[in-house]
Amino acid sequence: MKTPKRLTTLVEEGLVDEVIGQLMSGKEATVYIVRCGEHIRCAKVYKDSKQRSFRKATSYQEGRKVKNSRQARAMEKGSRYGRQMQEEVWQNAEVDALYRLAAAGVRVPQPYICFDGVLLMDLVVDAEGGAAPRLNDVALSEAVALEFHAMLVNQVVRMLCAGIIHGDLSEYNILVDENGPVIIDLPQAIDAAANSTAAEMLERDVNNLRSYFSAFAPSLADSQYGKEIWALYEGGLLQPDQVLTGQVELDESLADVDAVLMQIEEAIKEDEIRRMCQ
Repeated sequence: MKTPKRLTTLVEEGLVDEVIGQLMSGKEATVYIVRCGEHIRCAKVYKDSKQRSFRKATSYQEGRKVKNSRQARAMEKGSRYGRQMQEEVWQNAEVDALYRLAAAGVRVPQPYICFDGVLLMDLVVDAEGGAAPRLNDVALSEAVALEFHAMLVNQVVRMLCAGIIHGDLSEYNILVDENGPVIIDLPQAIDAAANSTAAEMLERDVNNLRSYFSAFAPSLADSQYGKEIWALYEGGLLQPDQVLTGQVELDESLADVDAVLMQIEEAIKEDEIRRMCQ
């Protein structure tokens, strides 16, 4: 096939020897199958921000680090240079997340380089060596659904222990190779400690898994793994191989309304006394 314009530089630099074909086109990128020497890999070509359909980018970028204060100011102002920096940060976030997660034992594709808006990484394949299917294209029995759900919840825990939350996890960005689920698409990954919406995003990711797998395994419908995971994380107790129950104990104790009202009343009186003494 004709080499796409965005991949021409990688071919000229000798990073890619042949573009075999287009694998898929998503909301933030188009993915191609490429040959690099003897290896078959994939090249993820990021779409321009104007073409990208991914929404709520601002909330995902909260807490992301930039090289210097000049870049940070430019990004805040939305200048041309600032928009360029935002794109660079957006793309590098996926590379950084993939390296960190692979080191933490999370099943993600191995990245190699991000160059000129193109991420070069391993091609996830099935048992026959073809491109691995998405989870939503795989037929599941109840037993396999329970197995895959448990594997993915463990992956979410490992991600959080590495300080990362996917932020957009669903059956559409999980591939299935011969050993089970592989998590992909991480440009919107967030820093769990630096993003104010971290708890919300973590729970949404886990609830997306629950919604999908409970269609095959109804016993998962009432599980609360997201709340359980976050409670352990907040308490500093979360471990990569954490044993989870999927249940949380709700605090059903009644608030002491009279005591609260008394404290408010005392505070008002103290404030009145301070004003009289001024």
